[in-house]
Amino acid sequence: MNRAVNLLAPWLLIAVLLAVWEAACRLRDIPVYFLPPPSAIADSLVTDLPSLAAAAWYTLSKALVALVIASVVAQILALAVVVSGVLERTVQPIAVVLQVTPVIAIAPIVNIWAGVDHPERALIGLASIVAFFPVYSGAVTGLRSADPDLVRLFDLYDAGRLQKLLRLRLPSAVPFLLEGHKVAAGLAIVGAVVAEFVSGSGKVQGLAWRILDAGNRLQTAKMFAALVVLGAMGVALYALLQAAERAGLRWWRGR
Repeated sequence: MNRAVNLLAPWLLIAVLLAVWEAACRLRDIPVYFLPPPSAIADSLVTDLPSLAAAAWYTLSKALVALVIASVVAQILALAVVVSGVLERTVQPIAVVLQVTPVIAIAPIVNIWAGVDHPERALIGLASIVAFFPVYSGAVTGLRSADPDLVRLFDLYDAGRLQKLLRLRLPSAVPFLLEGHKVAAGLAIVGAVVAEFVSGSGKVQGLAWRILDAGNRLQTAKMFAALVVLGAMGVALYALLQAAERAGLRWWRGR
């Protein structure tokens, strides 16, 4: 019974909010271009679903490529940092600066560097920058989270640095890496969307371009439909990574 309530409660809340939204739009005669009712958004979503699906795949594919790049670079750098204390003091300030700098501030520069004819490079580059820090931070924290007693045991048996890294520190880092990737995946989508907004190029046919195009035409229902698809894409990716995290943690605990 409690499980059914927990599953239904979010959907009931969403249904109530949509009903209130629909009633307010109809009773107050709010213009559709200002705030469309959920029924108009649903109609637009059904009508434009093929083009929205294509736009969503464009955005998602660039975000996934960026996530892979950020993951590989961040993990390699984290391994090097854990081995070398000097490298950590060198890299850490740059990593923090990349984390605290708003992506919208550097997007125009990255677009210039990528070239007007290749806006997809800017999308991948910005998404990679945004997704880098969570993976890097999780990897560094995880590699240093090994049980001190186990570290002393490895030292007692005169284990080499590579043995400690492969047999002790990497397994200890698994939960942190999984959590870092889960956060980075959402940020990669954010970075790709921001880059699409800034590029302002018709060659970029992602969800952000759909929102901009609909906004210029005052087609607010289409803007909301694109936002719904963007949100659904983010939730699906998060759920997929959460399932991967559960599977990874089961393996890790078994180890």
